[in-house]
Amino acid sequence: MSNLNIKPLADRVVVEPSPAETKTASGIIIPDSAKEKPQEGIVVAVGKGKKDEPMTVKIGDKVLYGKYAGTELKLDGSDYLIMRESDIFAIV
Repeated sequence: MSNLNIKPLADRVVVEPSPAETKTASGIIIPDSAKEKPQEGIVVAVGKGKKDEPMTVKIGDKVLYGKYAGTELKLDGSDYLIMRESDIFAIV
C-alpha cells in the first residue's frame, strides 16, 4: 500500500490496478500485446463523498470495476486509475 499525496474530490476514488496476468493457468506466457487490462485493484485514496451519498469503499478495499472505467494517472512512477465510486461494481 502506497502513501499517495493526492486527495480525490467528492465521490472519486484512486485505484491501484492489479498487475495483468503474465501466464495462463496451463503455463503459457502471455505477450504484453495480448494482456487484458486488469479490472480489479486496491483502493488507495477516497474522496469525502457527496452531501447525500456517503462513500461505500475505503482505502485498502479490493474492488472490481468496468473495463474502460476511470482515467489513467501516473504518480511517483506508478500507474493508477481515478474514477467515480459509481464506476466500481463490487468490493471483493
